Amino acid sequence: MANHKSALKRIRSNESKRLLNKYQHKTTRNAIKKLRELTDKKEAETLFPSVVSMLDRLAKKNVIHANKAANLKSGLAKHVASL
Repeated sequence: MANHKSALKRIRSNESKRLLNKYQHKTTRNAIKKLRELTDKKEAETLFPSVVSMLDRLAKKNVIHANKAANLKSGLAKHVASL
């Protein structure tokens, strides 16, 4: 077990960041699933910008890779356009 003050603080901060990242990642995945299930174009067009924003935020924080975010956005854009 770590004994230094800074190491103990790092353990605490890592855990809180991990939980926040996990929550945001799961929320984004659920939003993507919801968008993919939509069949109404208007609803999809209103939800699409918020999902893109979520993906960009995850990529910026390195929760997911930037290329993965780009690929997901591209696929979702194609889905919305095909409705």
